[in-house]
Amino acid sequence: MDTIPPSGYYYPNKIARIFLQAMEEIMGKNGLNAVLNMAKQPHLIDNYPIDNLEKEFDFAQFSALNGALEEMYGPRGGRGLALRGGRASFARGLQGFGALAGVGDLAFKVLPLGAKLKMGLPAMAGIFTQVSDQISRVVEKDDHFEYFIDRCPCCWGRKADKSVCHAGTGLLQEGLRWVSGGKEFRVDETDCIATGHASCVFHVYKEPIG
Repeated sequence: MDTIPPSGYYYPNKIARIFLQAMEEIMGKNGLNAVLNMAKQPHLIDNYPIDNLEKEFDFAQFSALNGALEEMYGPRGGRGLALRGGRASFARGLQGFGALAGVGDLAFKVLPLGAKLKMGLPAMAGIFTQVSDQISRVVEKDDHFEYFIDRCPCCWGRKADKSVCHAGTGLLQEGLRWVSGGKEFRVDETDCIATGHASCVFHVYKEPIG
């Protein structure tokens, strides 16, 4: 796997730590250690970033981890693991960030579903823009929302022929489940910076599945 040069853009340590803990839960310690070695991040073995909001985890490191999953398990297996990792990350701790945006309080919980999505998605985008160097925004369309990541840690410095930000998709799916009070939504990444687009774009469909 090619080394991705440092980007100079960062996630807070806490987000990287939550993601690594989630991946360890899914793959086991040995599985994750093998991925860290393949991603050329052996210094993270038994040495996760500390639990604070300092922006110190480079996008290149996060992208290398996601790339190593695909390299090791193939496109399908890597995609499944990254999706689960994104979902588990939100479930494990990122929903704590949702509380910062007021998405967890009682007044929000009693809103109709459409209003929850209309407020919850931009709130999620705002949190990432606020606590990290990721730039996110949301545009509403008729039957879906477009969730843009204009500076994306999942695919930083990578080139691909298909969209690769599966951790981002999983994170959005689980975030929507939380925002909506337990419903599942279809999320498709339609554009990806790794495939030459200007932004990573996720279509979030307004109608829940099933």
